[in-house]
Amino acid sequence: MAETVLTALAANIAATDFSHFPESTIRKAKLHILDTLGVSLAGATSVETKLVITALGTTGARGEASAWGLPLKTDARTAAFINGVSAHAFELDDSGGCDHSGAVVLPAVVAALEAMGEPIDGRLFLKSVLLGYEVGRRILEASGGYEIHNGNGWHSTGTCGTFGAAAAVATLMGLDREGIASALGCALSYSGGTWAFIHDGGPAKKLHAGRAAEGGYLAARLAGAGFQGPLSAFDDKVWGGFFQTFGDERAVPEELCRDFGQSWRLNRCSIKPHATCRGTHSAIDAIDLMLEDNELKSTDIAGVAVGMSGFQFGMCGHKTVTSRAQAQMSLPYAVAARLHYGKVSLAELEERAWRDPAIGKWLDRLTVRIDDRMRDEDEPSVEIQTRDGRIFEATIEHPLGGPFNPLSDERIIAKYSDLARIVLPETRAAALRDVVLDIDAIADMRPLIDLLKP
Repeated sequence: MAETVLTALAANIAATDFSHFPESTIRKAKLHILDTLGVSLAGATSVETKLVITALGTTGARGEASAWGLPLKTDARTAAFINGVSAHAFELDDSGGCDHSGAVVLPAVVAALEAMGEPIDGRLFLKSVLLGYEVGRRILEASGGYEIHNGNGWHSTGTCGTFGAAAAVATLMGLDREGIASALGCALSYSGGTWAFIHDGGPAKKLHAGRAAEGGYLAARLAGAGFQGPLSAFDDKVWGGFFQTFGDERAVPEELCRDFGQSWRLNRCSIKPHATCRGTHSAIDAIDLMLEDNELKSTDIAGVAVGMSGFQFGMCGHKTVTSRAQAQMSLPYAVAARLHYGKVSLAELEERAWRDPAIGKWLDRLTVRIDDRMRDEDEPSVEIQTRDGRIFEATIEHPLGGPFNPLSDERIIAKYSDLARIVLPETRAAALRDVVLDIDAIADMRPLIDLLKP
């Protein structure tokens, strides 16, 4: 096998042992798995998931793999697709990986677990998930980073996430270095997804997580069957290679392997406290901080002014809200919802919430401008003006839920429980929680699948 950047990455993946992950990383991985399962179960009730199932004509109870939270069995690739859509539907899934690694990696790994039909222990399951997060994020970093890759129009969950899913499933299947390399090479043929959805508020963004999960699953299964993927897929300046096609001159392919295993990428991921785009969270937190610190109520606020980078403004600076998808991606709406409802959870993303005339009045009192001094990745500055003429300003550099301002374990578990109980009985939701939090001690992961059934 020729030595390339891709084969070097495959060698690193194949050489990783469960013992290489510190206990703190294992604990965080369990919480991310639990969080992803919770948001996915709730997301199974979404319009997007229902439309996908209708479009696929998948309504029966036969097949090798399950649609989580639904009385539906289908083939594994379709289950990975459906569950990926469910995981991303309500914009509550984790971020900071490929970007939305949980919504991509976990549906692919569970579909593979179910299709393989043999005992897989919890340590291998965890290692597979961790390596999926690792690879998806490293692809994004080698592309120049989130702002560069997404700024070029690609949605990294769909483009980079496919490789994370492929690495995870290949690891679960026990593929060797050659097999993992082929899985990653094949994944390039399934990579895709752009930010075109942002302009008219359509829900196509949700498809990217599902397609990445499905594509990564298929890439690994193809490699396992002996299908050869292109080994030059990550080499620099290769015509048709990932970085030549999806990137620009700022790509750094060597980042794929640099210091592999020294700083596990899952540790930089965030678990969301709010049901909107991660780019809106800092502004919500800034409102929380200023109201609390100054003993203010929403009724004391006369106006809000937000300064944003051009990149962030293009992603979530708009005030137009005619669908849930638009509300999820609107910082002005997130601020208005926080001021009117006191929180930004699933209920505040329902149509009756964003159509409330009071929201329109809050949006009229809110101004958003591009601050040319800000770097693409800078968090927005938020200024409030009170009715008695006082002005307060805050910028939250580390939003709640991120690695430098994490949610407590108790709050993450409570979030999971609230979401899982939308679909599952309380006893089953609790049993699923206990399995995930003790996952590294489990000899056979297959019972997890039954706990995901409604």
